[in-house]
Amino acid sequence: MLKTTNYDVIIIGTGPAGLQAAIHAARKRVSVLLLGKPDKSSLFWAHVENFYAVSGMTGQQMLNIGREQAVGFGARFLEEDVLQISHRNVLFDLITESNITVDSKALIVATGTTRKKLGAKGEKEFLGRGVSYCVECDAGFFRDEQVIVIGNASAAVGGALTLLDYASRVDLVCENLDVTDALKEEIKKSDVILHEGTGIEAIEGKNSVEAVVLNDGSRIAVSGVFIELGARGVMELVTGLGVQLDEQMKYIETDKKMAANISGIFAAGDICGPPLQIAKAVGEGCVAGIGAAAYAKKVGKS
Repeated sequence: MLKTTNYDVIIIGTGPAGLQAAIHAARKRVSVLLLGKPDKSSLFWAHVENFYAVSGMTGQQMLNIGREQAVGFGARFLEEDVLQISHRNVLFDLITESNITVDSKALIVATGTTRKKLGAKGEKEFLGRGVSYCVECDAGFFRDEQVIVIGNASAAVGGALTLLDYASRVDLVCENLDVTDALKEEIKKSDVILHEGTGIEAIEGKNSVEAVVLNDGSRIAVSGVFIELGARGVMELVTGLGVQLDEQMKYIETDKKMAANISGIFAAGDICGPPLQIAKAVGEGCVAGIGAAAYAKKVGKS
């Protein structure tokens, strides 16, 4: 149980952006609470090879180290989802899933994005063991192997083209391509094997992905499945407060200090838009943490 329900800074999200924000905010000698479940971070299931000075580490290991650092500087954790946020004078009131109410002077939204799921058999079971939602993150782990991409929009087509530089064979499965004529022509002229007019029935394997079964019953041997159906920010918690989104209504707009248009609200990481990379999330988390701490101190003096 929490010893206190009043904080200077509350951070929603315990991924790299949220943890880095907590580290920097706590170092500024303000009280910090992080809300969220570690395994909901996309980093939890990832392997890391392209982050500065880190090689061969799992995402879960990185998150554990980050949490230890944040706790070492005084941040506290509550592993619960937030169900409601309201704004009261200069405070933000948050209600968690077990009906705990906490408040803060500043709020940092670092919830990442919610990946759209395929819903196929085996998708959940093989997450992190061949199933990925990010070509940019995991392409390097499938060098000289056979992979398949699922999706019909630019994210899937672009991902399939990118994978040609890594994999020995790349298949793309979709009901119908929904991209520009130029991109459609590029994918059809490439070495990507296109399966249009079908979908995935199941993902199969023992300890890791070994094959996919299409709707027509055919089976394709692969070791990697990239589900690129797009991603959307988890906005439901903040849009009601008047937080400004980008033109596509997918990401939170911020200034250079990672501040949103509502005083006291900051954002960092994937929820602010691509590239969806650890390096960007960590950098933005640093800026947001410093900014939120400064804002909280300012409010506290007023």
